[in-house]
Amino acid sequence: MTERKKPNNKRLILMIVLLAVVIALMWLLPDGSQPAAPATNAPKTEQTKNTNDAPDDIEATTLVKAGTQAPDFRVEMFDGTTFTLGSLRGKVVLLNFWATWCGPCVREMPAFERLKEDFGDEIGIIAVNCGDDADTVKDFVDEYGYTFPVVLDEDYEVTMLYPSNSIPYTVVLDANGKITHVSTGAYDADTMYGRYKEALGL
Repeated sequence: MTERKKPNNKRLILMIVLLAVVIALMWLLPDGSQPAAPATNAPKTEQTKNTNDAPDDIEATTLVKAGTQAPDFRVEMFDGTTFTLGSLRGKVVLLNFWATWCGPCVREMPAFERLKEDFGDEIGIIAVNCGDDADTVKDFVDEYGYTFPVVLDEDYEVTMLYPSNSIPYTVVLDANGKITHVSTGAYDADTMYGRYKEALGL
């Protein structure tokens, strides 16, 4: 009588492990279906530059929510002076996160200059640059002649207080420092001027 062979457990385990590895590789390899890396950590590649063109008011794209108190911060401006968000208490504030390599960011920036010209000290406008060095930001501001405040965030310290998965990213605060509006993406400057004017209650 021939003895029945026992199942080869080692071979079965090896097959299961190999299958798990294949599944893991299929999940991790970039195939366009995975979410993009956060803008605060991503290198300045062409893929990173492809930020949202259309504004998105859905707060699921950010961790900052309307109705919450805006985190305060102290940061250096490109002209070497320091700025604190709390210094604008008593005004409605538009806080924008941008970079010189971000096309939609650059396209909407004339809207901020126009808001500053139209409403002056009645509002606060702060453009937080994400990751560019001081010389790059200064050259950009000088080239376009912007006069609204621009602050540097080379180490992403401020950006991490207002985490989002893309830029441009805009947060509006009321006079008490409470967040009333959150959006990502941008259209042209004229369209964004109207949207931000409405968000600021002007």
